[in-house]
Amino acid sequence: MFYRKFGKSDWEVSILGFGCMRFPTLDGIPISENVNLEEAAAMIRHAVDQGINYLDTAYTYHNGKSEVILGRALRGGYREKVRLATKSPVWLVENPADFDRFLDEQLKRLETDHIDYYLFHGLNRRRWKDIRELDLLDRAERAVRDGRVGEIGFSFHDDFESFREIVDGFDRWSLCQIQYNYMDVDNQAGERGLRYASEKGLAVVVMEPLLGGNLARPPREIAELFQSFPVRRTPAEWALLWVWEQPGISTVLSGMSSMRQLEENLRTAELSGRHRLSEEELGLIEEVRRRYRARAAVPCTACGYCKPCPNGVDITENLTLYNSLVMYDDQLTPRFRYHRFLTEAERASSCTGCGECEERCPQGIKVSELMPEVHAVLGKGKAPSPRPQ
Repeated sequence: MFYRKFGKSDWEVSILGFGCMRFPTLDGIPISENVNLEEAAAMIRHAVDQGINYLDTAYTYHNGKSEVILGRALRGGYREKVRLATKSPVWLVENPADFDRFLDEQLKRLETDHIDYYLFHGLNRRRWKDIRELDLLDRAERAVRDGRVGEIGFSFHDDFESFREIVDGFDRWSLCQIQYNYMDVDNQAGERGLRYASEKGLAVVVMEPLLGGNLARPPREIAELFQSFPVRRTPAEWALLWVWEQPGISTVLSGMSSMRQLEENLRTAELSGRHRLSEEELGLIEEVRRRYRARAAVPCTACGYCKPCPNGVDITENLTLYNSLVMYDDQLTPRFRYHRFLTEAERASSCTGCGECEERCPQGIKVSELMPEVHAVLGKGKAPSPRPQ
């Protein structure tokens, strides 16, 4: 295993981290609470034995079971070999006392007296406002002082401007966790956010390097492109190698669902530590990116000129989720994010068709005509077909 410096600290983190959101399940349903406990524990211990020293979970993963499973798996001396990261369920916190109530419950679940990295979960502009109004940053600092928490961080789902506001809004951040892969260089925090946080001295933890598994299961035309390249690797290997190539990243989380996936990722991590992608290999990823984008249903570039919507609709996020569903034929994740991360006012269903955004859109997108379809698809409807190439 190879290691990198973790932000401003002297500690070094394994380049591959274990994300505990996608344990193997007995019912075959991803992220359900029916986890195969024996296999999950074996995977965690094997990962630690192979040098992985950063484990990431959250209060809600596997319907609350992930932290419990992780705590049990780390018995017998394994807890001392790793650093644990988990997350405060910000959307469930209604008053300052709730912060400590959840934290204390998580310590019991994880069977530990301290959490090395405690993150505010899934921050966006709205949740950041809630955190400040409830004075939760002060609560987090108290938890550091009394030893229950080692360092404070946040995970993130919003745009770059919101990301920069959050990074600059608190001087005790130790780390941030962002979604990043070769398709998300301009999405959410994106490459600008990665650079910004790294230059500020934050450790950058990457989640979704395979975009929820979508980049490991490409459509036929993209799979054929990978297969035609002289260097033969799986789509998952290409995606992970590309992420590890990017400067400023401390560790890359993978939510592995089988021992086979764990072994494959361990081999890819070993390859990454010894091999740099050539110009030709980077060119392959560029062409893959171009072909994915050609599948998009709407030519939205997320430039933001349509903002602000007078009715509060998050136009770019709605179109990004809509495109994601089409590009990757992912029926689950975009719909989940539509309901989890957007308020009712921000969803496409709140569009009144006033047309103000259309006057500002450089791409000439007929937003008012699209929004009803976007809501029908992301809310409950049938997935649209990819745009013709």
